[in-house]
This record gives sequence, C-alpha cells and structure tokens, in this order.
Amino acid sequence: MAVAPIIAETFAPLVDLVFPPRCPLCGEGIAEQTGLCAPCWSELVIPGEPACATCQRPFANHAAGEGAVCAPCQQSPPVHDGIAAGTLYNEASRQLVLRFKHGRKIAMAPMLARLVAARLPATDGGRVFVPVPLHWTRLWQRGFNQSALLARELAKATGGVLLVDALRRSKRTPPLGGLGRKARERMLAGSIEVASARKSALAGRDVVLVDDVLTSGATSTACVKVLKRAGAKSVVIACFSRVLDEAIP
Repeated sequence: MAVAPIIAETFAPLVDLVFPPRCPLCGEGIAEQTGLCAPCWSELVIPGEPACATCQRPFANHAAGEGAVCAPCQQSPPVHDGIAAGTLYNEASRQLVLRFKHGRKIAMAPMLARLVAARLPATDGGRVFVPVPLHWTRLWQRGFNQSALLARELAKATGGVLLVDALRRSKRTPPLGGLGRKARERMLAGSIEVASARKSALAGRDVVLVDDVLTSGATSTACVKVLKRAGAKSVVIACFSRVLDEAIP
C-alpha cells in the first residue's frame, strides 16, 4: 500500500474529531468526510436508461430500443463521442456546484468525480483527461480551475493520464447565458486552443474532456473540435451535472 493512503487512514479519526464530518449540502452529521447524508443523496438525479446512443440523454419513453438516437442528435449530429454526466442539474446538484466552485470547498472534488467516473463508458486502453480551460484572469481570480480538480480525481480513479494544460483560452469571453447557438459560436470562435507541446500526447488517444456543468454545450463543442483537429481519436465529455430540464420528472 502506498504511504499517502496509510497516513490518511491513520490520521482520519483525529481529523474527524477536530472537524466532525458534515453533509456539504444540509450540514447534518455524517459518518465520513467524503459524502452526503442519505436524504441529500436522494435529492440528486442520476441519469438512467434507456438513453440516447449518441449523447446519453435519458429517454422518457422506456420502450426506446437499444441504439435509439434522440431528436436533437438526429437533427444536429454532435462532434463529441458521448456524454458521461454524474447527475442531472437540479437544485441539489446546483448547490453542490456552487459550494465547490464559488464556496471554494475543493475537498468535494473526489466525491463529485466518483459520480462522474461511474458513468464513463468502458474502454480497453488508457484515457487522457483534459479539463475545460479557464482564461488566466479567471484562474487568477478564483485560484483554481474546478474542472482541472475533477479531471485530476478522474485520472487517479481510472488510471488515466492527466493533461491539465492541454487546452488554453486565448481570450476571455463574457457569460454565454441568453445567447443563441450561432451567437455562442461566434463568441467562442478562436478562444480555445491546443497547447503546441501537448499535441503529440493527444494524437490517436481517447480523450475525456472534463467540466463541472454542461449547459448549452457551446464551450465543450469548441473544445472537442480543437482536440479532434489535434488528432484525438475520440472525445467523450464528462461532467458532474448536465442541464436537461426535460429529463427530470
């Protein structure tokens, strides 16, 4: 066993004594530092089956057969090779993201990443994990890239390779909320690039693009396009929460 896990296990009771484990959502006492209480777990919506064979959007109709493709993917086939979402976006997942990203509770990263890892498709070879980049000004203001923290935990959990600096934002873009698809594309045009030094590490590899929340998909699509132009064999988008209001009962 590695030294770090032994040290963590040794001092865990002391940490729990000084900082009693509490649910990061409601504040109730829990058994360990790494989860939620049972009622808060039940508030999360986990994507289920049947789902779109292309983007994993859950189908409301349980009669949908294997290989069925959702209407949005039929109308506009995506450039990605699948979406692995740990949860569907609702108030519970929203509050977790807010605490993680803006509340600076970065110790939540392993817990959030476990939910995402459970949704990743099986693969024969090693994956390369690449986080959606922040512009350097936002990184400086926040102090960390939440997507990079998730990517690090996913790489550790699956034995993959982390390329935290494979993508970079060459220009800062304003919030995209309220903009149409074409307007988002224009705003993001040329804003995301592959680092020259990382192109050889991406060529021919199965890449997992990691983000905290997937909304319209405009940013992730821009990332997928540049990764594939750099030679990536496939690009699956992994996120903690995916905004699909129509899929939530």
